[in-house]
Amino acid sequence: MKKILITNDDGFDSLGLKALIEALKPLGEVTVVAPTLEKSACGHSLTLTKPLRFVEIEDRFFKLDDGTPTDCIFLALHKLYNSHYKPDIVISGINKGENMGEDITYSGTASACMEAVLQDVPAIAISQVCKKHCKNIDKIGYELAKDTIQKIVKKIFYSEFPLPKRKFLNINIPPISKDECRGFKVTRAGNRIYANNAEVHYNPRGVEYYWIGLPNLEWQESKGEITDFQAVSRNFVSITPIHLDMTSYSDIESLREWI
Repeated sequence: MKKILITNDDGFDSLGLKALIEALKPLGEVTVVAPTLEKSACGHSLTLTKPLRFVEIEDRFFKLDDGTPTDCIFLALHKLYNSHYKPDIVISGINKGENMGEDITYSGTASACMEAVLQDVPAIAISQVCKKHCKNIDKIGYELAKDTIQKIVKKIFYSEFPLPKRKFLNINIPPISKDECRGFKVTRAGNRIYANNAEVHYNPRGVEYYWIGLPNLEWQESKGEITDFQAVSRNFVSITPIHLDMTSYSDIESLREWI
């Protein structure tokens, strides 16, 4: 029986996680290790300044006491599994909100996959793109995301993971129903347009504080390979191969000359 390890960055009680479990249980033995609290935009962070503990919710379902998604994968692979008994795949999600373009660097969802492939386990991050602060999810649900991840994982189990080591798949689901989906597109990560969304507020004593908000989903139009933003906007599921090597190879020679 195939072994599937699941995590997310929205917390152990999120609807997206429950939908992912439901989609993958028919495909193998599912183990869940998820953060106790929401850890969105925590990046590839490990908790080094305090102890962590597994809290068992039910059989093969754990929350990690105030851990990050990276903590969840790191500790699960070393304490629930071992070098001779690893999961066949790690799936992170279903995230509430997109993880496209440079947002991948912020994403706790994607970072769980970074940790998995560093530990030599294939991984997929899957995110549900939202509208109107994700209020539309109540209407469309996670059916397209569930159908997508089930198809992709089945294909992997029947053949093989399509990428070499230290690379993972980043999947973004358009905010539509299954019937409206036009299929899959293999994409590159696009370039998002960012703005300063820190909102100023004052507490009852007049002390100033800030909420870092989410910018509108805007991106730069580009030519060449279709981007994740473009695919999703055209009602395609976006599938992007991601690697961890951040070297800018095209700049090596010019930097040598500059030095």
